[in-house]
Amino acid sequence: MPNREPALDLLLLPTWLVPVEPAGVVLKDHGLGIRDGRIAFIGPRSEALRRQAGEVRELPGMLLSPGLINAHGHAAMTLFRGLADDLPLMTWLENHIWPAEAKWVDEAFVHDGTDLAIAEQIKGGITCFCDMYFFPKVASERVHNSGIRAQIAIPVLDFPIPGAHDAAEAIRQGVELFSDLKHHPRIRITFGPHAPYTVGDENLEKVRMIAEELDASIHMHVHETAFEVQQSLERHGERPLARLSRLGLLGPRFQAVHMTQISDEDLALLVETNTSVVHCPESNLKLASGFCPVERLWQAGVNVAVGTDGAASNNDLDLLGETRTAALLAKAVAGSATALDAHRALRMATLNGARAMGLDDEVGSLELGKAADLVAFDLSGLAQQPIYDPVSQLIYATGRDCVTHLWVAGKQLLDNKRLSRMDERQLGETARDWARRISGHVQ
Repeated sequence: MPNREPALDLLLLPTWLVPVEPAGVVLKDHGLGIRDGRIAFIGPRSEALRRQAGEVRELPGMLLSPGLINAHGHAAMTLFRGLADDLPLMTWLENHIWPAEAKWVDEAFVHDGTDLAIAEQIKGGITCFCDMYFFPKVASERVHNSGIRAQIAIPVLDFPIPGAHDAAEAIRQGVELFSDLKHHPRIRITFGPHAPYTVGDENLEKVRMIAEELDASIHMHVHETAFEVQQSLERHGERPLARLSRLGLLGPRFQAVHMTQISDEDLALLVETNTSVVHCPESNLKLASGFCPVERLWQAGVNVAVGTDGAASNNDLDLLGETRTAALLAKAVAGSATALDAHRALRMATLNGARAMGLDDEVGSLELGKAADLVAFDLSGLAQQPIYDPVSQLIYATGRDCVTHLWVAGKQLLDNKRLSRMDERQLGETARDWARRISGHVQ
């Protein structure tokens, strides 16, 4: 009998296929088929070759996985990369970054910086990222044009910021943008109160009410440093997480970024409320902010995702490298070589990120019906040989330079390491022009 299944748009034939869900599975010599931007077939190579497809791509020596998900960052800050290195968090913020933002950040800055960040992330295997920065409408436009997927968190602070005179204006802009983009297939709008020390109870309650009304997520820096926790105890008589719990912000839609300081009471709150944590190990290491106890959280049942933070404090948007750091650091913090093994690390960088953003029904794993957000890693190089467990080689022996192909919703954004929709040469020229302008005014 002839095969009556509808033809696939694209059939990919990698050496290894890692679906992430079910956990720990590696499929060798399997194919993945895409139709209408979604995963329509996963099966053995022999079966795959019997399927009709508009295009067949052989990917020898390559591992195909869900696209990486960068669950926290400040995209346009790529233009501040290396501007104020080797400083503690509050000195870095108050004496360098906030003054530079006040002077330089406008719509053009966000336009160019976000484009640079998107290109870097696509070339590094990232198909979805969270952006928490100023002029979110501009960032949304750049995401739309690029083809990548993103969560845009509307920044809310108690004082004026670029693009918003006060928190009320920022929230109002966020509500408008949410309404404009609520049906966008690749963009999700959330609310991003900056941190417990920059947003008071009144504005936090406003954010909570708006988020509840819209069924939107809340994305926030929380417990980034010991100083933040101590300051909260002095000002409010409670730890920041307890304060957020009292105000009703915690829950499955809340994304707590950093969480380097976690007491038994904090852990209980995270578990009880089903709050997600976004781990940013390299930024925390560089700013000496502390260590998120990832294995302890994982064993307690907390969903832990991973993010790069902004390029001004990392200094790259390399989520594969970030995940390797996370895996190594988790072992040292837990005092156990079995903490955060390679397969769980990859899950943290894919499905856990999707779950934190409320996108796990759509992306984060290779399952039938999900959006075809995929990345291919070339494991054929000498540095990856020999291969016993391809996921271990991916996490511990592979860099983002091994990313060769990337698709979002079935659309190819990277082909043989070349950007399909963006002009790499022009991006570099624009970034260098910003550097010339900014460096002339750096003290």
